[in-house]
Amino acid sequence: MTNKRNLIFAMSVLLSFGLCQNAFAQFPGGGQGPQGAPQGAQQARPAFQGQAPQGGPQGGQQARPQGGFGARQPVTFEPTDITPYFSPSTKKPMAPDSEGFIRRWLLLEPITKSTIRNSNTPFVDSYIREQFGMQYFPNQMTLIPRDGDVVKVDGKDLKWHALDSKLYNTKLFRFATSLENSDRYGILFWAVTVINCDEDIENIRLAVGSNSASMWWLNGEEAVILSGDRRMVADDATSKRLTLKKGKNVLRGAVINGPGMSDFCVRFIDENGNPVKNMTITNE
Repeated sequence: MTNKRNLIFAMSVLLSFGLCQNAFAQFPGGGQGPQGAPQGAQQARPAFQGQAPQGGPQGGQQARPQGGFGARQPVTFEPTDITPYFSPSTKKPMAPDSEGFIRRWLLLEPITKSTIRNSNTPFVDSYIREQFGMQYFPNQMTLIPRDGDVVKVDGKDLKWHALDSKLYNTKLFRFATSLENSDRYGILFWAVTVINCDEDIENIRLAVGSNSASMWWLNGEEAVILSGDRRMVADDATSKRLTLKKGKNVLRGAVINGPGMSDFCVRFIDENGNPVKNMTITNE
């Protein structure tokens, strides 16, 4: 009887040890952990191959760090190729595309806003106005920069890039990923372009979509604001009636985003919602 008890006890110990090994294998250091974290809970670099709605990676997943088991690990990025999304601007004036979208922009390398890296919830009107109302660099509301110009923001040199978008929407996230030592999340972008008209164009509206919040000015006057955590949708918000004056008009925008994709699309529409295209676009 004693030998039988000892045998049962030994088998119980072995069974318990096997269950513990199986359970341990489900966590960091022993196979796949929660969130599908790779072995050792190292964060996988987001994949940028493929295209999903709103510019997301293949499968429609946001290219943001995944929360592994235990302490979050930093995600590292390598610069990516933006030739599928942008080409360098030329001196030749550019027309809006067939749907009226403006594709030529001077884009400033992103300004870091680390406090919003993990959330877009603060983007109410008052917060947006506060952030866009700050002076990040001299003459930010009057400057028409040139390609390659550099401004200093919080002790960091940021360069202006003259780019033509190959898509109707300007892929800010892709722009950011092409830069070395640039944040992808928790950032603020500035964009400037010049609209040239042969005559006054009256009673039109600026129509904007952005991911996430944004604010836009025409000739120094506020035109439209898009608040909240939003996906980019064409003509998501429109301005009051505006006039594009004969000659040069400066359109300026700021886009702020926490985690996830960043992009925008902009065009002018008439009172019937039709695109306005009798203009040219330059960077000076």
